Amino acid sequence: MRLRVEFTTEPFDLDEAPAHALVAREVVEAAELDAVDVGPFGNTAEGGTDAVLTAVDALLRKTLEAGATRISLQVNVVGEGDQ
Repeated sequence: MRLRVEFTTEPFDLDEAPAHALVAREVVEAAELDAVDVGPFGNTAEGGTDAVLTAVDALLRKTLEAGATRISLQVNVVGEGDQ
């Protein structure tokens, strides 16, 4: 099964990317995902089930440690494929 995760971390800072946002970018870019799109107001990543769920676990843990006070995420099944 293939999954897509969409997420944001808060609090927002339009002047400078907060530490938690930088950590989130590092986590998804380092993960074994097929597609990653990082933007100022939302981020998406796609991959096999295990890769996405492992990345989500790391994302939650590391961004909270880096100061995120809220993490919004949505996970969708987008097709069949490698787990």
